[in-house]
Amino acid sequence: MKIYSYKGKKNLCGDRIREARFKQRLSQSDLAAKIQVEGVTLERDSISRIEIGTRFVTDYELKIFARVLRVNVEWLLDENEG
Repeated sequence: MKIYSYKGKKNLCGDRIREARFKQRLSQSDLAAKIQVEGVTLERDSISRIEIGTRFVTDYELKIFARVLRVNVEWLLDENEG
């Protein structure tokens, strides 16, 4: 299996997930717990790896992140600042 990266990262959404998490004053553990309540098993270390760009994010995980963080999927994928 070929490992893909874009600009040195394995996802586009990690920075935005971190930004939204900070704005809501959630810890990585808190966010992982909220994701798990939605039915997706995700641990705190997975959140950390997503935020630093060393873990892929599936489409269903992206959708759950958007719901839990109350943001649009499009915003999570936007590479522009702010």
